[in-house]
Amino acid sequence: MSKELDAKLKTALDESRLLILGAQVLFGFAFQGVFQELFRDVSPAGHSLQCAALVLLCGSVGLLIAPSMYHRIACNGQSRHRALHVATSLTGWSLLPLTLGLGASAFVVFDFLAGPEFGVAAGAGLAAIGLGLLFGLGMVLRRKAKPLPPESVTPLKSKIEQLLTEARVIIPGGQALLGFQFVAALTRSFQALPGWMQSVHATGLLAVALSVLLLMTPASLHRLAYHGEDDPQFFHIGSALVIAAVLPLALGIAADISVVLYIVSEDARSAIAIGTAAFVSLLTAWYGFPLWHRGAGHGAA
Repeated sequence: MSKELDAKLKTALDESRLLILGAQVLFGFAFQGVFQELFRDVSPAGHSLQCAALVLLCGSVGLLIAPSMYHRIACNGQSRHRALHVATSLTGWSLLPLTLGLGASAFVVFDFLAGPEFGVAAGAGLAAIGLGLLFGLGMVLRRKAKPLPPESVTPLKSKIEQLLTEARVIIPGGQALLGFQFVAALTRSFQALPGWMQSVHATGLLAVALSVLLLMTPASLHRLAYHGEDDPQFFHIGSALVIAAVLPLALGIAADISVVLYIVSEDARSAIAIGTAAFVSLLTAWYGFPLWHRGAGHGAA
């Protein structure tokens, strides 16, 4: 039954959307925190864990977006068993860096407010609770999976619903960053950066703004041009817009990772190297992995 498989895949995408909304606040704090005037008074351990939280949350957001790109690129928007397996696996793995990033962020704040002992207790405690709720409870109540319904041609209506859901999954990653990028440009910490690093931030801001606009376009296009009706042309245009949107998003995330790491370490070479590694990693997860599976024929299996 195609409808049953369509529904299962849409539920998986909705769950990714819910989780990425939870990661959104932490992701924004990891970027914006270093621009605050009092961040200079944070301990060296807090500086290191702020960078660790940024990298961990970048990984979590990357894993949460990857299933949408896999479905869009490897499966051409068709509901496939492999798309559901990838969504389940990557969403599960995203919870580990998410909970560790929560713990690291909590340490930074409570170490500053009450000292390192309280910071360790708060950070470790929240991470442990998160792991228990997000992993432990699921493992304890885990049941044997039922056989998946057979694959068939996905109706256009379901494909468009999934397309719009995938745009909603991806856009919080850009929203979390874009607002903070605008605010950061008006801080004293930003004005103290060298001109070339300010240009890196400006490039990242423009890239994320473009990504958000590309992700918003399918909804407006569907309503204004097609009056909300299911149309094959809209599906192809919308798919192209969503696939294109994650390229500038990856560039924007990588650019500001470099800026944040430079502020903390004042080591331009390391900051650029880690930002470049983040860019390559995101492109691999969002484009390379789906394209490889598509070329190998796994997406249609």
